[in-house]
Amino acid sequence: MGHAMEDALTRSIPRSVWHGWGDPTEMKPLRPDAWSYLTSRLGVQPLSTPRRPVQIDAVRVPTRRVDDEAIAELRTVVGHDLVRDDHDTRVRHAGGKSYPDMMRMWLGDGQEAPDAVVLPGTTDEIVQVLQICARRRIAVVPFGGGTSVVGGVAGTTGTDATSAGASGFTGVISLDLRRLDRMVSCDQLSRTAVFQAGVRGPDIERALRPYGLTLGHYPQSHQEATFGGYLATRSAGQASTGYGRVDQQVIGVRMATPTGELVVGGRSPASAAGPRLHDMVLGSEGTLGVISEATVRVQPMPTHKRYAAWLFGSFAAGSAALRQLSQELGHGWIADVARLSDEDESEVTFMHAGPVGKALLRYAGMRGLARPCLLILVWEGTDDQILKARQNACTPVLRQAGGIAAPSMIAKAWEKHRFSGPYQRDYLMGHRILADTLETATTWGNLADLHDRVGAAIRDALTAKGGRCLVMCHVSHVYPAGASLYYTFAAPEEQDPIAQWAAVKAAACEAISAGGGTITHHHAVGRDHRPYLAEELGDLGVRALHAVKRELDPAGIMNPGKLLPALPGAHRVADPTSDPGQLS
Repeated sequence: MGHAMEDALTRSIPRSVWHGWGDPTEMKPLRPDAWSYLTSRLGVQPLSTPRRPVQIDAVRVPTRRVDDEAIAELRTVVGHDLVRDDHDTRVRHAGGKSYPDMMRMWLGDGQEAPDAVVLPGTTDEIVQVLQICARRRIAVVPFGGGTSVVGGVAGTTGTDATSAGASGFTGVISLDLRRLDRMVSCDQLSRTAVFQAGVRGPDIERALRPYGLTLGHYPQSHQEATFGGYLATRSAGQASTGYGRVDQQVIGVRMATPTGELVVGGRSPASAAGPRLHDMVLGSEGTLGVISEATVRVQPMPTHKRYAAWLFGSFAAGSAALRQLSQELGHGWIADVARLSDEDESEVTFMHAGPVGKALLRYAGMRGLARPCLLILVWEGTDDQILKARQNACTPVLRQAGGIAAPSMIAKAWEKHRFSGPYQRDYLMGHRILADTLETATTWGNLADLHDRVGAAIRDALTAKGGRCLVMCHVSHVYPAGASLYYTFAAPEEQDPIAQWAAVKAAACEAISAGGGTITHHHAVGRDHRPYLAEELGDLGVRALHAVKRELDPAGIMNPGKLLPALPGAHRVADPTSDPGQLS
């Protein structure tokens, strides 16, 4: 593996700025040809003086509700300096990195800031903090890298009565796990490693590198997101077609809850000893407890890579090729990264690539592809001959599906900029352009219909007031039974951009639910997708989740307002002296 790639995977960036994504020095302006394309599609021009966020000291935060006695008690557990209620710390924990989170920060609205931020250093400290908060009716929002794009780490007003036990809170704290930041152990023989929840993506790779191993998990949030966040959201990385989703790698996990510590698995690589309780913890998004540590499978660190790019005449043709690769060749042969862009996203990619991209479009036109779709493939491993065999096995399948080989440099260029997408969103916000993403997944038989249905819903929402928009999509993860769909959209900002975003989000989520897709493939549920989860789980599934929550979090303090849909037919117990965690 080249030094540039090593740097990209193990370079930690500073803790994210309070008003945007990652390290602001990484944000680059769009090239003139990219602006020309946006002007032609959206009718926008770069602003001579881009909008900037307010200064951090101008962000409005609510008066602290957690009283001094509670603050003092929390400090007896973690230490005086590790319970912080200063203005800047509260602002930096006022939300995640979704478009509305960022827009509120830019406008100086920090009303969802926690009353205090607590930084525990051990699982036992987390349990003690949760028990204090349960007794005092203080809501707890676990916080890792703060990269949630679905409202997963936003605060709560304490008025949400639809989570089990949520009957009003005396305040809210953010539980920041940054001190749990190390690899506990590594078993080279078994190829397993134990990590604490607060370790960030680059630090995971840095810790494993001396052992010649990798987790192989590289979401776009890699440089900021934490291990615990990966598990709590059942994250998928850009190479998950090859390595698998992160939840598939978990052997054992520890979770601190208000009723004690839950330890699941870890004794063996597989077990038939009852239901797999791992799946109760993974994806729980901080609503049941706080993941503090986990044991995961790791893989040999790749030393070789092979790249390929292919062009197809349509998104349907490219999707058919991916389905054949996945079903006929299977896992171990298909590329570790398999990314197919539809016609619109491919056009944007080529137009932003300058003269090289335009030359590729001319080449595609000469081969009869009027609007080509771009497929990027990356194989990686420790034996180049095996990689060559894998690539060679895929080539005839791609050709038979109508694919035309393109220069591999396209795939290399994508990899070089694989973590830069969120910076472009922040840059466009400065020029009053709404830009965001959303995703889903479905079966191969439903993929084309869902692709068109959701894309149309997004376009209709963005053009409802006569405006223009750009809606793009790509397949980012491939399975034998189906694939994911990842949408990116952009439009001129309206007078109320948060309302504009909300209309798009609602339209897309309704189209996904009606069209048979999952409400989320890898961004988690959080607050934004929560209203749509009940349709996917069914009433009995929702009741089962609430039953687990009542057992682990009877006071309902854990990340209220996220993930769990309203309990069917539930209403609050009228007797104010009854257990506040009870719903009937």
